[in-house]
Amino acid sequence: MQFPSPLVEGRLVRRYKRFLADVALPDGTEITAHCANPGAMLGLNQPGARVLLSVSDNPARKLGHSWELVEADLPGGPQWVGINTARPNHLVAEAFRAGLLAPLAGYDGLRPEVRYGRASRVDFLATGPGLPPAHVEVKNCHLMRTPGLAEFPDCVAARSARHMRDLADVVAAGGRALVIVVVQMRAEAFDVARDLDPAFDRAFREARAMGVETHAYRCAVGPEGVRVAEPIPVVTPP
Repeated sequence: MQFPSPLVEGRLVRRYKRFLADVALPDGTEITAHCANPGAMLGLNQPGARVLLSVSDNPARKLGHSWELVEADLPGGPQWVGINTARPNHLVAEAFRAGLLAPLAGYDGLRPEVRYGRASRVDFLATGPGLPPAHVEVKNCHLMRTPGLAEFPDCVAARSARHMRDLADVVAAGGRALVIVVVQMRAEAFDVARDLDPAFDRAFREARAMGVETHAYRCAVGPEGVRVAEPIPVVTPP
């Protein structure tokens, strides 16, 4: 996923009300950008951090800028991290079209936002000749507290826990379900942040035990764009 136009650099002043961020531009002006991220953003919202914003050409938007990347001082060293949680579904669809998702090899259709379970919508339903429909749930990940280890969630994620239970029900009924964790940073492995959300940890492990497949992919992240790079191991214990 290439950004359609050069990103605007600035310094984070503050992130507040979850979806707003004040950013100081190099010329000294201060703007408010949309922050498409409902999480805690632990380690990513430090005042003074270098950030990159995309610019919308939609005149109807109240906020013309969106926060895309932050240069975060993570364990193991600073790196660009993608914070826009609207991006992972696009990244998965792009990787699917490019044949980069081995768990979905042989599938040729990827339909977004399909209703299922307990009033849920699955991010994608994958279909292919001679293959069972696959319910695909996408999770965004940008938490790192240990060098090389990506974690999710960064706060209580009750909705994500419900998704895991719904996916387990799909498998229990004879279907196929999988989770793809999109890690918008460099990482070597993925695990659940069980200390931050024990309920999600329990739902994640129970779903895996039921047969829900779990996969994680790290991304190449930079000012030019973000793309799914390669899979990394999921090290969550049984």
